[in-house]
Amino acid sequence: MTNIRNTNLRFNLNKEKHRRAWEHLQHMDKRIFKSHSNAAIDALNDFFDRYYKAQDEPYLETREREEQFVERIVAAVEASLDRTLPTYWSEHIPQTTPTTENKHQSNPEAAPESNVDWDFLGG
Repeated sequence: MTNIRNTNLRFNLNKEKHRRAWEHLQHMDKRIFKSHSNAAIDALNDFFDRYYKAQDEPYLETREREEQFVERIVAAVEASLDRTLPTYWSEHIPQTTPTTENKHQSNPEAAPESNVDWDFLGG
């Protein structure tokens, strides 16, 4: 008693993916793939093996998963900055605001000396 199952495939040649698959079947090397059934079996097994492996993979193997990972990192950094920047700025902005007092008055060493002979400037 044989244990064979049949299925039909339908290709809509107006759709790019379908047309490409159909062309692959029509131009495949029969010495390698033997039949349409063997080609379809190999393709399905390869596709689903990779699909399920990617689902279980702890590392980011696919571009989509990598982008999701980067988005999670960016969101976490943004949330952290939203929490910490107000405190940081409230502590550091008073130190960076310019004062209205004369710098020479606050720093006596920077004041011009009154006993300098300014005639060397050509005066």
